[in-house]
Amino acid sequence: MTKDENDLEKMSLLSHLIELRKRLLTVTIVFLLLFFLCFIKFTDNNQNFADLVYVFLQQPLADKIAQTGGRMIFTALHEGFFTQVKVAFFISMTIAFPILLIQLWKFIAPGLYKNEKMMFLPFLIATPILFFLGGCMVYYIVIPLAWDFFISFQITGIDGSLPIELEPRISEYLSLVMKLIFAFGICFELPVLLLLLTKSGIMTPQDLANKRKYAILISFVVAAILTPPDVISQVLLALPMIVLYEFSILLSKINYKK
Repeated sequence: MTKDENDLEKMSLLSHLIELRKRLLTVTIVFLLLFFLCFIKFTDNNQNFADLVYVFLQQPLADKIAQTGGRMIFTALHEGFFTQVKVAFFISMTIAFPILLIQLWKFIAPGLYKNEKMMFLPFLIATPILFFLGGCMVYYIVIPLAWDFFISFQITGIDGSLPIELEPRISEYLSLVMKLIFAFGICFELPVLLLLLTKSGIMTPQDLANKRKYAILISFVVAAILTPPDVISQVLLALPMIVLYEFSILLSKINYKK
């Protein structure tokens, strides 16, 4: 390789790094703008967007305990503030995630052939949709069932005994809810990962089918790690993962034939 060719290659690499830096900087700026916008108060009740999302996230619990006079508490002076920071971070991450995918696509796409672009574009579209579906399943199905289970351990005071009532801390509650949303959202990306593996030739549909028993075991192990220590939420995460695995095998067979 001549000196001119070597310099040209270095310039090409440098230009790519500069382009990547610009893309990531765009995502960072969007994230920071969203983060600070969450604290701007705009309602008649002097609420900000983080407050509205907090109310939305705690609504499943409010539906369960409001009739009994239940409440949520914070036990440290700074807990309320840092809970809002955590909610703002959650909002910003959720909205910035699709923007990150778009920026990465714009960085990678110019170096791909037309058929390669057509191959990867469905994965780019499916990724945020599947994450959203995972979050919806948590909020509308898993959380109500899990909360019913946990609240069932309340004890009404009888014969002079003290009652045992639920008074959840806001930071712990929101940490649990956001952890569940992210866990289900990420696990719902399983079809994207498996289809990419078969598209790239790393695995075949038959390989996926042969490893089905290991996939089932791993699904329950992952569910046990990512969810609270109750059987209901663990099963409700493991079962969709198994269904998605089977769905991925079916889709990979269709694509593999093509």
